[in-house]
Amino acid sequence: MNRTALFHRSELLVGRAAMERMQQTRVILFGIGGVGSWTAEALIRSGIGHLTIVDSDCVCITNANRQLQAIPANVGRVKVDELAVRLRGINPDAVIVARRELYDATTKDTFELESYDYVLDAIDSLSSKLGLIIQALERKVTLFSTMGASGKLDPTRVRIGSIWESTGCPLARRIRKRLRHHDITADFKAVYSDEVLLNQGPQAACGTGACFCPQFVDDGSGAQEEAHEWCSSKAFINGSMVHVTATFGMCLASLVVNDVIAAAGAMPIEKGIQMPAGLAVDSPSDDDDLDK
Repeated sequence: MNRTALFHRSELLVGRAAMERMQQTRVILFGIGGVGSWTAEALIRSGIGHLTIVDSDCVCITNANRQLQAIPANVGRVKVDELAVRLRGINPDAVIVARRELYDATTKDTFELESYDYVLDAIDSLSSKLGLIIQALERKVTLFSTMGASGKLDPTRVRIGSIWESTGCPLARRIRKRLRHHDITADFKAVYSDEVLLNQGPQAACGTGACFCPQFVDDGSGAQEEAHEWCSSKAFINGSMVHVTATFGMCLASLVVNDVIAAAGAMPIEKGIQMPAGLAVDSPSDDDDLDK
């Protein structure tokens, strides 16, 4: 494999300085489900050189409709380990740290958020999500977060903006309310959507004692241990689909990628607006912009 050409197309667009900065960037991502798994892949395919992924769950058959690492063949395996294998296969030179852990009050100080350039929140548990947001804001690290991606079908309604200016998202509203309760007014960028749809199918298993989630997890050595899962403890679960959850994930990744590019002083020039002297504005052929 010619690894020097791995990010050739990216470098064509943003320049060498941006790609070198991408390789030096350290990111920690909490939650690698229907949103976070796509974020992780986008970051590694964009050249991020160090990524820590944090999630306590194992793969469930119900994950396969939207989570990148989930397929029927690996049900019951550790999510972070399965995704790490895929990410290392994309860029063998990237440092991928997989932490099968739950972010909560007992573990929060073990993550050393200040050691990362970006802290990304794709957690779906309200208490853990709020705890991470508060800790990141208190420590003044760069935080990007995603709000609710379930109960939606229209990816064109996904937005990026201030958490305080987000509208129409029930989860964002709850986060804002709790931040005010803690007298926190600091801002951060969030990915959200104002679309809210009701479930059409029956709540037959997820969120009940008959949950599909595996009760035991394969630790990779053939040994079995008790699995951590959320579904059976939830009162209600909204349906979700990959074309929306992946859009959320890509938007979250874009916040990091575009910020790194801007910090490198390399911003792509919009075609037809401004071009360096001597370069043609018009394309040499009708199909030169097609992705090949």
